[in-house]
Amino acid sequence: MEQAFSFRRFGYALGAMVVVLVLGTLGFHAALHESWLQSFYRSVVSSSLTGLDTTPPNDSSRLLTIVLVLAGITIFAYIGSLLVEAIARGVIGGMWADRRRRRAIEALRDHYVICGFGRVGRRVAEEFRHAGAQFVVLDFSEEAKEAAAEVGALFVEGNGTDDDDLREAGLERARGLIAASDDDADNLYIALSARAVKSDLFIVARASNEEAAKKLRLAGADRIVQPYQAAGQVMANLTLRPQVTAFVDVVTTASGTDLRFEEIEVTDACGKGGKSIRDLDIRRQTGALVVALRKRDGTFDTTPTPEAVLDVGDVLIAAGTEQELRGLEGIFAPRETVADR
Repeated sequence: MEQAFSFRRFGYALGAMVVVLVLGTLGFHAALHESWLQSFYRSVVSSSLTGLDTTPPNDSSRLLTIVLVLAGITIFAYIGSLLVEAIARGVIGGMWADRRRRRAIEALRDHYVICGFGRVGRRVAEEFRHAGAQFVVLDFSEEAKEAAAEVGALFVEGNGTDDDDLREAGLERARGLIAASDDDADNLYIALSARAVKSDLFIVARASNEEAAKKLRLAGADRIVQPYQAAGQVMANLTLRPQVTAFVDVVTTASGTDLRFEEIEVTDACGKGGKSIRDLDIRRQTGALVVALRKRDGTFDTTPTPEAVLDVGDVLIAAGTEQELRGLEGIFAPRETVADR
């Protein structure tokens, strides 16, 4: 609000200068009977304090010149005070910072958009940071803006239900979207808006109950997370199978140990479709272990044997260190990318 008020006062000062120039031109034209251009010239050089070519020939033109000089001094002093105030408040610095932020977002590709930066959204952002994933936060609250600034996250002040705000966050170039608002209706509209902007976007949405989850699936969300249900499952598993649950939690958390889980899709470009795990010698070549296969029809092979054939569209679920998983990604990288290296 303060910044907008400063710009409004600056506009008033410019308006006052225009009025002074117009009145000065009219006055000189009436007093000296000179051309309009000459009268305007006298008005400009008098009010802008740049001096006069000649001394005004009569008293009325001299008085008008004095008034214009005093008005010019007053207006320029006022404009100068506004500029100093704007710099002191960081308005100009804020404009440059906003420009850098926009350029940074425009440069992003295959990033993620987090809509809603409450407790869930902030936790998602923390995991993304640990995993090295790029993301943009989209929220309208001042608290969310301050929280994003604390962690240095790219922030767009707006609403995830607005197509223009989604585009400003780079949704058309994004890989996925997280609808993490505390309100189910907001998440529903966010999912609908995001799907309308980009049909192949991967959307993960938060739901408070099963009824909301069903509607979110109809709205186009690919995955639904119910925090209360998930918390209940984790608490039950920690009680019944504490070590198994602790292990899974460690390997699926980006800030955990060196052991990681990763998913890698078998694409046509990698040229590995139709080959078996044994043919590719994955374990010896990379050290990573293929623990499951998600087939194209959505079913899972949870105990793939070395003879399991990898078809285009299958997704490998692998475990290993970061280095081992990077090696596995190299095997399934597009052939032209490998050749370029």
